[in-house]
Order: sequence, then C-alpha cells, then structure tokens
Amino acid sequence: MAPLVDAELDARMPGRSLRRASDPEGLRAAWAALEASWARVLDRVATMPAGTVDASVDDEWSFAQTLRHLVMATDTWLGRAVLGLEQPYHPLGQPHAEYETDGYDMSVFTTRQPTYEEVLEARAGRQRMVREHLATLTADDLAQVRANPWAPQHAETTLSCLRTILDEEWEHQRYAVRDLHLLQARTASSDAQPTNMQKG
Repeated sequence: MAPLVDAELDARMPGRSLRRASDPEGLRAAWAALEASWARVLDRVATMPAGTVDASVDDEWSFAQTLRHLVMATDTWLGRAVLGLEQPYHPLGQPHAEYETDGYDMSVFTTRQPTYEEVLEARAGRQRMVREHLATLTADDLAQVRANPWAPQHAETTLSCLRTILDEEWEHQRYAVRDLHLLQARTASSDAQPTNMQKG
C-alpha cells in the first residue's frame, strides 16, 4: 500500500497505526485499539435495519461473513501457526474463495448459515483468544520461528503472524465499513422515494 494512502487510512481509523507494533506492550495496545474500533462498528450495525448483516454489496462478503472470515484468520495465524493446534478451525469460520480449490478440507466448516448471534459468539471467543495470548506474551516469544500456514517452507515469526492478524482485521474492517456506508445510503434513498399515495 502506498505510504500516502496508508497515512490517510491511519488518520481515518484511530488505532490503525499501532498495527506495526514490535513489542508485547505495543501489540497489546494495538489489539485493545482494534477491539474498541470493532465495538464502535458493531454498535452502528445494531442500529441498522434488520437483514443488514447478511446483505452483500457487489457480491462481496456480507458483514456477518466478514466476521466469520476473521474467525478463520485468527484460527489460521494464531491457532495453527503460533499455537500449533492440529485442528484449529471453528466450524463457523468463513474460508477464502480459493480454500477448497487449493485442496484444503472443507468438512470442518458448517454448510448452514449461522445466526448473527452465533457469529458474534464465535467472533468474541476468537477475540478473547488473541487477547489472552497477548496478555502473557514476551519479547522472546515474538522471536520464535513458525511455519507460514499457507506455505510451510517459508519461515515466519510469532511477531509476523500476529501482525498478519492485525492487518487482516483492519483491512476487513475498512471494507466492511465501506459497505455499511453504501447500504445505509441505499436505505436512505429508498426511504426518500415517494409512495404511490404521495405521488400526485
């Protein structure tokens, strides 16, 4: 991302600039700022019309699907890469489009559409998992070498894995907020249209 665009996004999204933290305390602050930012987004969504969370803009993921994908991102980069869990994935996680065609096992994921409440519960659990991991993190932990979960031949560190989670979180929040703006504008436009009785 170009530096000027990056700086503009940091200015528009309080706390985003902390995502490049390189020490435990900085990462804890970065995650706290991120959670606060998501809390504001969730508060906004709660005031929007029913069905908003499942609405798609230009065939992109809905808001609920975005939250589900972030569950999977946490499972991939913390559960699998850092913690080394044999089966890290929550069944409500949302895989990316190429996951199945790349030969990965889809059977761990549900085929039904979960309720928004179920999505929020899964999401909160994964946010807590990151928070608890960061709470005891040390500088030595950050330097530990890990395998890239998508390309095991490439080395990562715990730090790079955690930064990937932060990047995923902020980027998907940016797109989610963009789509919420569009959905809200559509609703406002629809509400402004005269009804048949109002037409002269």
